Amino acid sequence: KLSLVIILSECSSLGLISIKSVLIILPYSAPVLLELDTVQYLILSYLALSFVSRLRTCVLPTWLILGLLFLLYSLHRCLTEKIWRRKLITVIFVNLYLVVFTSYWPVTVLILTWLAYDWKTPERGGRRVTSVRNWRLWKHYCDYFPLRLLKTHDISPSYNYILVCHPHGVLSHSWFGQFATNGLCFSKIFPGITPYVLTLGAFFWVPLLRDYVMSSGTCSVSQSSMDFLLTHRGTGNMLIVVVGGLAECKYSLPGSTTLVLKNRTGFVRMALRHGVPLIPAYAFGEADLYSQHIFTPGGLVNRFQKWFQSMVHIYPCAFYGRGFTENSWGLLPYAQPVTTIVGKPLPLPKIENPSQETVAKYHALYTDALRKLFDQHKTKFGISETQELVIV
Repeated sequence: KLSLVIILSECSSLGLISIKSVLIILPYSAPVLLELDTVQYLILSYLALSFVSRLRTCVLPTWLILGLLFLLYSLHRCLTEKIWRRKLITVIFVNLYLVVFTSYWPVTVLILTWLAYDWKTPERGGRRVTSVRNWRLWKHYCDYFPLRLLKTHDISPSYNYILVCHPHGVLSHSWFGQFATNGLCFSKIFPGITPYVLTLGAFFWVPLLRDYVMSSGTCSVSQSSMDFLLTHRGTGNMLIVVVGGLAECKYSLPGSTTLVLKNRTGFVRMALRHGVPLIPAYAFGEADLYSQHIFTPGGLVNRFQKWFQSMVHIYPCAFYGRGFTENSWGLLPYAQPVTTIVGKPLPLPKIENPSQETVAKYHALYTDALRKLFDQHKTKFGISETQELVIV
């Protein structure tokens, strides 16, 4: 695989062919470059550095060549992992800005090198730091609302589980405080269980932020990440999935019980493939932490919201909460109690390649279990006996 790039690099460094020729040939070598793994890219990096050091008449500055090299690496990662085209463009332009338009390009190169080396960690169990999860700050965070975590059944550490959380809310404050920290003494409520909060892979593209996120035990929500956690970490693992995602944000209004679930079947298929139980969980009060301004349907702002959602799959909500004083306006969540009820595990058989009909069958069973959990506890939290879950 490396024969073409080695020939190009060595011939250029010896002056046998010009830089212009390399740039002309480069597009034809793209299929080869896209097949390279991390070790091969390190070899290519060495060859590129050797080329720069030998060719004194090069009109391109060293920092620009390094920048282009790492842009190519970002392109390789994005294409081989089938990331959305818009995310690919974002990665390229952010890296281009950091390398070309800042004076600290060596730091940028080091950061990108670390990202290349550590890229797969969020999909291989992350990098949990117990001391970070035990920070005293998280106790104050949970007491602010306050947050409560209640279980209806004991969870055996002899199995793995997928805990399915509802609703997403605007910023998922309850799920973070209850499962990404030990502020509510998760290890005492669920002894022998290790929680893994799963979130968007985009959080792991940002240097330093990715390390902080992983320190809380958070991992990527990708299929490969879930496969790894359910097969390579033994038993007693609980994968925390908020299936409504960002699409559910626009339904997060005080008093709302609308969930995005009807077409969300990936978590059921994953549970069937590994034969792990699904556990429904509902956070009463999560939707009450922020208010939203609802724009006129069909109006200019509303059309922009829908257009933006179609472009980046994120609905731009005009949400607001309280300020630093009790009656002020701001972006802090309201100090409203949030209680999460964790239901009974729903056992699923192990089917390596479940059909669409099988997935639909168990998705319906899960939805019924979630409705039952909601109906059993809703009146305890100020919800009318006649109010039902709305599944969209």
